[in-house]
Amino acid sequence: MNDNHSRHEFIYKPRCLQSFFEACLPIHPIIVLTGARQTGKSTFLQYSEPVCNWRYITLDNFDIRHQAEINPSALWAGADAIVIDEVQNSPLLLSAVKMAVDDKKRRVRFVLSGSANLLLMRRVSETLAGRAVYLRLYPMTLGEIRGRSVPSIVSELFSGELPPDGKVEKEENDPFAQISKGFMPSLMSLDRSDAVTMWWEGYVATYLERDLRALSQIESLADFRRVMEMLALRSGQMLNQTEISRDAGISQSTVHRYINLIETSCLAERLPAFHVNRTKRLIKAPKFYWLDSGLAAFLAGFHDLASVRSAREAGALFETFILQHLRVLSDLLIPKARVYYWRTVNGKEVDFVIEHGRKLLAVEVKLTSVPLYADIEGLKLFMEEYPETSCGLLVYNGNEIRRMDERIVAVPWSVLTG
Repeated sequence: MNDNHSRHEFIYKPRCLQSFFEACLPIHPIIVLTGARQTGKSTFLQYSEPVCNWRYITLDNFDIRHQAEINPSALWAGADAIVIDEVQNSPLLLSAVKMAVDDKKRRVRFVLSGSANLLLMRRVSETLAGRAVYLRLYPMTLGEIRGRSVPSIVSELFSGELPPDGKVEKEENDPFAQISKGFMPSLMSLDRSDAVTMWWEGYVATYLERDLRALSQIESLADFRRVMEMLALRSGQMLNQTEISRDAGISQSTVHRYINLIETSCLAERLPAFHVNRTKRLIKAPKFYWLDSGLAAFLAGFHDLASVRSAREAGALFETFILQHLRVLSDLLIPKARVYYWRTVNGKEVDFVIEHGRKLLAVEVKLTSVPLYADIEGLKLFMEEYPETSCGLLVYNGNEIRRMDERIVAVPWSVLTG
């Protein structure tokens, strides 16, 4: 069941989540591991101790799914540690999982894995309330691909530790080769752009024709794909469902439902606005981001490196790439950090605001090789408005760490990605 097997010799690359996941196992009776299809969940579980030795059940199998509906507890009879994969295919099974965990006569542990965000599926979240911890496996980070340790920059910045000025050694100066390709494990063995394009074409087709139908009845797959493509051209922008409805020629309620399904499938997210109102009037509408820059590039019609580099949307794809890595690092904090964006009605903006407890970290992303003082204008304004902000971070496409202000530092993207 290895999601990231290829025709080359398979070499497992540890994920940032590995240690955190294994530390949760003795504490929580149910761990829910979600993530988009092909992010490597099955492989991750096969290489995690001691889960690799637990009873493994997949609800991708129709016969097992049928049994899960008739006599679910028989699936784990005689076992006290169970992995159930693709659990979104049988939400009714979760009542039996709840009963098994609540049984005081025996201690049973479950890992439930699925390619849908089960927190957004109301029946699931209500059934498991108070019993489960929810973890997300994202597409691979650049550090995971290269076998690097998890960057500590986010936790250090929350502690007020700014990195010293100086040059940063990087394996490559251009991130767009990976941005255009994407970060799904199966892509790592593909070198040619046409092979990558064919892989994404198959991925989207499988999503539309299989995964999506398991979640909801869709009247027109062509309309759904058109909405996906429009959202790809708007990744990193404020979400305007009225505009998408008009351009796609479908109702706004249908657009809203399609976006909910995309988000439930762990393929994208609506990034909420940070709108703790003090003195500024703030925008409250969410922004929309795909969670893999390669998928966004493919859906937007950019099928090779040159077209991505020269695209008007290159800055938004670079921003998406940075958000992918901020998401992974934020989820490893305890408690998990929340990610927002901030924008005033006058257009002053900070790309990402990370909230951890009562601490804030402001992050601006610029596709430039030379950071300018004007680039930190939004960061300065935000930090004046919210003095509890630990520091400001300007992420750019260069190779030098440079202090821009007393509590604002510019860092190359590689400091975040590993």
